[in-house]
Amino acid sequence: MIPFTDLHAQYQEAKTEIDQAYQRVMTTSSYITGPIVDEFETTFAEYVGAEACASTGSCTTALLCALLACGIKDGEVITTPHTFVSTGESILWAGAKPKFVDIDDNYQIDVNKIEAKITSQTRAILYVSLYGQTPDIDRLREIADRYNLYLIEDAAHSIGSSYKGKPVGSLADLTCFSFNPVKNLGAAGDAGCITGRADLIKLARMYRDHGRQNKWDYELQGINARIDNFQALVVLSKLKYLDSWLTKKREICNRYTQELKEYCPTPTEFADSYHTYYVYVIQVPERDRFVKYMQDNGVSVNVHYRGPLHKQPVFLSYDVCPNTDRIVERIVSLPCYHTLTTEQQDKIIGLTKTWLR
Repeated sequence: MIPFTDLHAQYQEAKTEIDQAYQRVMTTSSYITGPIVDEFETTFAEYVGAEACASTGSCTTALLCALLACGIKDGEVITTPHTFVSTGESILWAGAKPKFVDIDDNYQIDVNKIEAKITSQTRAILYVSLYGQTPDIDRLREIADRYNLYLIEDAAHSIGSSYKGKPVGSLADLTCFSFNPVKNLGAAGDAGCITGRADLIKLARMYRDHGRQNKWDYELQGINARIDNFQALVVLSKLKYLDSWLTKKREICNRYTQELKEYCPTPTEFADSYHTYYVYVIQVPERDRFVKYMQDNGVSVNVHYRGPLHKQPVFLSYDVCPNTDRIVERIVSLPCYHTLTTEQQDKIIGLTKTWLR
């Protein structure tokens, strides 16, 4: 069986650094906060070119703290229905309501449909750089500035990506990252962070640590969303390998595209956006039968994502998103991690071609 991800192979490459990180935490008994978190936040902010960074225990709590730091406690937040539930979930927890804008044919929020959803209650645009590629950031920034809205990025998929040469993490007012183990840069458990404007990051740090700046004074109604020191060090251990991993991953994904583009819709790389392929998504007829066919023939595939948020009962949404509804019935993600062998790639490509023929 070719697995959808291979985390053990990734660990083997960074084993020395990760094992040293574990020993550092256990030897010092420094499990949360302190110099390790400071080191992580400084290093990561430098990597993405941001003013500052606030580490968190997950991307979900990063999104919540980012919204709270922007003062989003009511009103509406414009976002995409084609994403993981935490994008919309965080808006609910902040006390606001998500307004879903349909996606374009490349799975990104359709920037041409955003303005029609803006009302006097709109507080922010929370866009997702889905699958490892950004939407049109210039248009998003222009719309946000014209209507005096915060621009927040869910970059759970897009560490290492860029737009017009600027790294994801430095493009929006605040950007939220995920270090879930299956991400291109993963921890050994849940972890995340926020990067962006220093004034907003200061507030985000308070919200993630019970609303305080020091040990005893609680100024805001915060939560416990701190990163574990071991997770911070695991991410730092892998960070030095990330660019080379992404280069190899892009080579595999570009090969998929060359082999499959005559058979089915394959990912389009935008000229202005550097695609890092968190997942490699194609569209196939009879998707669920294709998933079983691949599984029966020794290849694990996945779907990102099957149930759009505007159709989920928790959001009580009346937004109409026909393009999303159509696409989610056909999309499927192929294994694309950087340690896939040529033989494994051949098998994945061959099986896919056979099905599509």
